[in-house]
Amino acid sequence: MTEPAAESTTRPIRILIAKPGLDGHDRGAKIIARALRDAGMEVIYTGLRQTPELIVSGALQEDVEYIGLSILSGAHTVIVPRVMQLLKENGMDDVQVILGGIIPDTDLEEMKKIGAAAVFQPGTPLQSIVDFLRENRRERTLSG
Repeated sequence: MTEPAAESTTRPIRILIAKPGLDGHDRGAKIIARALRDAGMEVIYTGLRQTPELIVSGALQEDVEYIGLSILSGAHTVIVPRVMQLLKENGMDDVQVILGGIIPDTDLEEMKKIGAAAVFQPGTPLQSIVDFLRENRRERTLSG
């Protein structure tokens, strides 16, 4: 008789996708959200015009592993540092932040210095984003 496989207590990757700032274009964010959901991830989409405070509060409430910020407005140099500061203030150093949208090549290194785990520019294959999230996951298990 074979032993039954141990039941996995690892949950699907949880990611909050947010559109911070005044940018009203969310088609790309919705495409990413759907691709991640189709890959088996739990996706929380916050909608348009979110503040860093709302994003971090949502990430805390939803117990996510990643925050995905979709920024087309050029406000990444203000929004990303604020999100990173709020994560630190809330003891959420384990939450990784990824960026997508229009992030100029000249700002890529600065975004990583600030703490972004990855930056995905236009044209990035969806599978590359899925693979990154899976390969860089900080494993968590369900408690109690």
